[in-house]
Amino acid sequence: MQDTSKQYDQVIAICRTLFIKKMSDYGSAWRILRLPSLTDQIFIKAQRIRGLQENTERKVDEGEVPEFIGIINYSIMALIQMKKGIATQPDLDVEKATKLYDETVSETKHLMEAKNHDYGEAWRDMRVSSLTDLILQKLLRVKQIEDNKGKTEVSEGIDANYQDMINYAVFALILLHEQQ
Repeated sequence: MQDTSKQYDQVIAICRTLFIKKMSDYGSAWRILRLPSLTDQIFIKAQRIRGLQENTERKVDEGEVPEFIGIINYSIMALIQMKKGIATQPDLDVEKATKLYDETVSETKHLMEAKNHDYGEAWRDMRVSSLTDLILQKLLRVKQIEDNKGKTEVSEGIDANYQDMINYAVFALILLHEQQ
């Protein structure tokens, strides 16, 4: 499990660096996005990954890696939006946004470590395509919960689904790196 923690941190470091660079370029314009808009962005990325996994021909020379990174960063943004609420104007500087990013990752990694302990790192025997399907399933669940105005009867909330998507995407990136 020590390797998983280290590998997790390495993947997140790449995602975090890109997040900070995009914050420098665009500011926190993402703060105006409502949760369904973020969910749809994640959905587009997951659908693209599935298409890349199924299609033999690629018209855009980008692989799965940038899309999984996008899933992680958009999911983190969604969790930040859930905590802070939606802004009408960009309201975070790079330092504040990075602090929120780090807090969100810390909570999500803690969840991963707890589940990883209980499941015995079962994800290591999974295919990247299965992790993609699980992310898509989580997205469909989130969309349904959003359509139900956030109400659930017995299911975990939207936040837990976003956290699971982050963790599945990190696992996929670890597996893709190990396959190289």
